[in-house]
Amino acid sequence: MQHKIFLKRLAEFVMVYLLLSSYHLSAQNLHSDNGNGTYTNPVIPADFPDPDVIRVGDTYYMVNTTMFIFPGVTVLKSHDLVNWQYCSNAVPRFDFGKSYNLDGGNRYGHGQWATSLKYHNGKFYLLFITLNEGGFMCTASKAEGPWKITHLPKGFYDPGLFFDTDGKIYVAQGYGKISITEVDAHLAPIGPDSLVYTGDIRGGLEGTHVYKINGYYYLYSTYGGRDGIQVALRSKNIYGPYEQKVVIRDTTKGINFGIHQGALIETQKGEWWTMLFVDSGPFGRFPSLQPVTWKDGWPMVGLNGHGVITYKKPNVGKTYPITSLPTSDEFNENYLGMQWGWNHNPDADAWSLTQRPGYLRLHTVKVVADLTWARNTLTQRPFAHYDQNIPTIATTKIDVSKMKDGDVAGLAVFQQPYAYIAVKQMGKQKYMEMVNNGETVDSVKINHSIVYLRTIASNKTNIASFAYSSDNKKFTPLGNALHMQFSLKIFTGNKFCLFNYPTKSLGGYVDIDWFSVK
Repeated sequence: MQHKIFLKRLAEFVMVYLLLSSYHLSAQNLHSDNGNGTYTNPVIPADFPDPDVIRVGDTYYMVNTTMFIFPGVTVLKSHDLVNWQYCSNAVPRFDFGKSYNLDGGNRYGHGQWATSLKYHNGKFYLLFITLNEGGFMCTASKAEGPWKITHLPKGFYDPGLFFDTDGKIYVAQGYGKISITEVDAHLAPIGPDSLVYTGDIRGGLEGTHVYKINGYYYLYSTYGGRDGIQVALRSKNIYGPYEQKVVIRDTTKGINFGIHQGALIETQKGEWWTMLFVDSGPFGRFPSLQPVTWKDGWPMVGLNGHGVITYKKPNVGKTYPITSLPTSDEFNENYLGMQWGWNHNPDADAWSLTQRPGYLRLHTVKVVADLTWARNTLTQRPFAHYDQNIPTIATTKIDVSKMKDGDVAGLAVFQQPYAYIAVKQMGKQKYMEMVNNGETVDSVKINHSIVYLRTIASNKTNIASFAYSSDNKKFTPLGNALHMQFSLKIFTGNKFCLFNYPTKSLGGYVDIDWFSVK
C-alpha cells in the first residue's frame, strides 16, 4: 500500500514538474480590457465579492467584503468600470473584540460583511455589519482616506444605505424578509424596522441596495447562493407595497453561472450598468460587469437573459489606460502595498520593512499549534488567468538563517482545507516540509539558509501543488496536491500566505526578499 501511495505521489509531481518547465515564467498582465473597445468578464479575476459601486464625478468607486483580513474593507477606483486600481483599505485594523487578534477565538467566516457605499454632501459612507459585533459606519472626505470608523447602536444585515431627496435617510436590510429603517445623520434608528417585502421565489432574499429612479424606489436584491437570482423590487413609496421582477437568472455553465448581488450604476453618458459577482471556484467570488437595459421600468441585466462575457466597454466619454492590480512585491518600500492583508489583526511590533531594507521581516509573535492560529500571516488574493488552462504560480525567496527551534516559516494556500510548504527548525537542523490539512505529508533535511518556495494553483482544476529550490532554477516537488475548496467556514477565496510562527518559544525571525506571481 505504501509503495502504491508513493508511486501515486511521484506521478502527481512528475506532472507538476513538467508543467513548471513548460511555462515561460514572465509576468502576466491580468486585466479585463482587451484594448479594442471591449472587455471580458470577470472584470477582475480574483476574490472581490459583494460589490457596491457608485460614481462621484468621473470616478467610480467599488467596495468589497474582506471579513477577517486587515487592512480590509477594500475600496477600488476606476474611470471606466473596467480598469480598476486600489484606492484604500478603509479599516486598517479592527479593535472591537479579542478574537480579531486570534486571542481566545477567531473570525473565520465572520468579520466585515457586504458593505453599502454612498457619497452624500461631500462625504463618503461605508455601512457594514459583523455577525458578532454589530453595525459599523466608516466616513471620509476622500475615498483614499483616512476613514473614521464608528460602532453603531444597531446592526443592519446586508445593509443598503439610502439618502432620499427630501433629506430623510433609510437603510434597507434583511435576509428573506426585507425591512426599511429610517435613521438619523449618525445612522442610528429613529423609526421601526418596517417589513416591506418577503422573498417568495425561494429563501435567502438579501444583498439589498436602494435607488430612486424616475419616481420609483428600487430595492436591488438577490436570492443568494451559487445559482443566485438577481431581482429588482419597485414601489412609488419607500415603504411599499413592492412588486418584484427577476432581472437575471443565468444558470449557463461557465463564468456567469449564478451571477448575482451588486450595484446599479449610471455613467456620465446615461448608460446603465451593474456590477455583480459570480462564485468562481476556490479562488473566490469574482466581480462581473453587465449592461443594463430598461424595459417597462425594469433594469434588465445582460443580453437576452444571459450575462455577457466579452462586450463593448461602457461609454464614459473618454478612453483611459489599461491597468492591472499589483501582485508581485520586492518589499523595497517602507509600507506594504494595498494588495496585502493580514490574517486577522497584525502585531505591528513583530513585522518590519525597515529593519532590513528591501526585505519583509517577520518575527514570531505567539506560540501556536498550527497555521490557523498564527499571528502576522500575510495574505494576498490569487488571480485566475483568463486562459483557464494556465495556472497561477507564486514564488518567494526567504532567508531562514535566524529561525529558532520549533519555528515554521513558509508559503501557504489558505482556506479550508489549507496546505503549505515551509522550513521547520528542529534543534540545529532545518527541514523542508509539506503540510496538507494539518498533516505533515513529507519532510526532507536541508542545509541552506536561503530558500525559494513555490506553489502552483489552478482555479480550474482546484489543485495546488508545492515545490522548493536552493537556486530558483531547479524546483523539487514536495508532498502531495491540495484539493482546494471554497468553504463557507472561511467564506473568502483561497489566499497565498507568507508566514512565520513558533511552536516552542519566541525570538526567531525570517526575512522575505520578494514574492512573485506569474
